[in-house]
Amino acid sequence: MLMSAVLKEILKVLEEKAIVDYTGHRPEQYARRESQPNHRKLMTGEFCPCVVQLQDKQEGAFFCALDKELQITNYKQYQGEALEAAVGQAVQLSYRMEALETRRIKRIGPTKSNLWRGVQELARARWDWPPLKEWKFKFLMVDGTKVRLQRQGESLVKAELRGACAAEEIRGDFELVCFWVDQDWGTIRRDLSQRLEYPQMQTLFSDGGQGGAENLLSGTMNHQRCFWHWKRDFFCLLFQGGYSKAVREPLRERAEGNALISLKQGDLKQLRTSDRPLAIRLARDIERRFREFLKALQAEKHPKSRSYIENFYSHSLLFFDYWLEGKGCVPITTNIVKSAFSLIVKRAKWVAHRWSEDELINWLKIAFRKIFHQALWQELWREYLRLNKLLTFKMLKVC
Repeated sequence: MLMSAVLKEILKVLEEKAIVDYTGHRPEQYARRESQPNHRKLMTGEFCPCVVQLQDKQEGAFFCALDKELQITNYKQYQGEALEAAVGQAVQLSYRMEALETRRIKRIGPTKSNLWRGVQELARARWDWPPLKEWKFKFLMVDGTKVRLQRQGESLVKAELRGACAAEEIRGDFELVCFWVDQDWGTIRRDLSQRLEYPQMQTLFSDGGQGGAENLLSGTMNHQRCFWHWKRDFFCLLFQGGYSKAVREPLRERAEGNALISLKQGDLKQLRTSDRPLAIRLARDIERRFREFLKALQAEKHPKSRSYIENFYSHSLLFFDYWLEGKGCVPITTNIVKSAFSLIVKRAKWVAHRWSEDELINWLKIAFRKIFHQALWQELWREYLRLNKLLTFKMLKVC
């Protein structure tokens, strides 16, 4: 009862202030009309504050002064500010499960349909990929995975979900930059150029997919191919090429005889300055085995496989150059982006298969802040909830 009475008085004062602001300062435009008799149902109880209607003489429209003062969106049962907890949970849970969980905790909450609309509207209206030009990123890593989407007239269409991470230093942490759904590498390059200081980029880490390096590499960037992808993709090319097992096995043995195929990131981190002669011998041995391997892959018999190995070989030993120059140990795989995918891939692949591209992008904008950048999530809600405009009690009288 006490809280209900306090709330009534607060709303009454705010309404009177709004009426004075409209009719007192601009009486030629706004005029006061009768009060609205409809009840307002809040979580604190159902009551009817003095909801006074004003008329805009120029447009002939009627509106409630209190609604304008509180910035209440019309025809919305749940305002955006009330969906903070629900939107945060929607990143890890389905909309149905999240709606049930919210009602279990708070005894009241939006339905799955209301929550879905709230998430989409909040992401479209207020949330976008933040600009990161103030970060001095020098190292860029990209990768992709497959997701299933629903388009008009089609069901479960496969699309490419791509992501990018960037770091300021070799030994620094890679930060997630952005996600893209079914976008070509040219569009991704233009987007990155707008959001990052792209001329500062020095090295690109990628799986060597078609169009990736061609669009993302600038004149001053080096390229390091992912080891994990070449182990998988090369043998897939041999199998898809229709070569018999008798032809594939000798090539497989040659590839597996290369020390590069068994090299791991942990092995590089264990190298010390005293191991420099060993690293030089290892690099020369890898180069020799690649040249022998290319001789075994005749261009007439294995055109695709040879082209793939030539491209990989020319961009696979950059990590040796960095280490030998004393710059540190750079990543040899794109597992950092894969790790970021692992936090969202189950939801994006198996739960969101009825979503469209726009719906998935809106959900990713929220997941980007909630999972990967907690500081941006807190900053966003502090701004959205307008917590800098606190209400201060000067006097409280109970009678």
